Amino acid sequence: MSQKKKFCTGALLLLLCWLGGQVLGEISDDFSHCLDFFYNKTPPKGIDAAGYQPICQRYKNQYHFASLYHRQSRAPMYSAYRLGLADGKRPNNTWKYEPQLVFSRASSEMTPFKFATYLDQNVIESQAMSNDYRDSNFTRGHLNPSMHQKTKENRQATFTLTNVVPQRAGSNGGSWNGLENEVLKRFKTYCNGSMHVITGVLPYESEPLRINNRVSVPEYMWSAYCCPSNRSDLPAHMQSFFPTHAAVGRNDPNSGEEIVPINVKAKASKRGYDVRRMSLETLEGILAQRLAMSVSLFQGQCQ
Repeated sequence: MSQKKKFCTGALLLLLCWLGGQVLGEISDDFSHCLDFFYNKTPPKGIDAAGYQPICQRYKNQYHFASLYHRQSRAPMYSAYRLGLADGKRPNNTWKYEPQLVFSRASSEMTPFKFATYLDQNVIESQAMSNDYRDSNFTRGHLNPSMHQKTKENRQATFTLTNVVPQRAGSNGGSWNGLENEVLKRFKTYCNGSMHVITGVLPYESEPLRINNRVSVPEYMWSAYCCPSNRSDLPAHMQSFFPTHAAVGRNDPNSGEEIVPINVKAKASKRGYDVRRMSLETLEGILAQRLAMSVSLFQGQCQ
């Protein structure tokens, strides 16, 4: 084991090791330019380890969502957004990179990889590249999924590698996709006004796993939503899902079952990629235990 890997064992150090186009990503020290994507304009509390990089994801002079990113691990910790009903189809997946992660004065224009004739080594070191995913047995898993966004520009803005993590196909195209559709249906059917969503990841507790020895792989995906105004005639079976609800999904079929049990009756293609639905409080408890820090995702618990 390398000396670097030996140090990545404690809970806080684990998180730091995990964190390690044009979406016009605006880089700053905080989310002050894109607070509208958080409930009550308040980002999550408690996620304050060094090395996090707030990104206000902007495209065509408009902000679309927010991501908390870390260059060393070349992956986001979470993305926050307002859910919208898509007015069209999923766009072509033209993947992009973010020049400003390295050069503060770089062009703020989205830069698709296919248009890049030369990539500075500093850019390559700062973030994931398309080649990192090649032959990795992992898909590019959106934290802010394109079909949770209303306009074509909204959806195009999600195709930045600062919004994706290495996700197994059994999760991304199976059980986790089912959860995304479920949340979308609840928003459409029962939510009045806005729904704020935060989707993130949990790293491995022990030795970090990376693709291409560069991009950190999460052991679990997690997501929570806040719908402060919902229909007054909610069916009885829906009342526990509002104003907040959450879920954690497996990204490794060989992980233990302490957080998410395995449904042995599931189809073979989905087995081991189960998603456990839970209350917001339960999710925050899991995050607190795994990350060794108290976490509050929505101000006032979305009340």
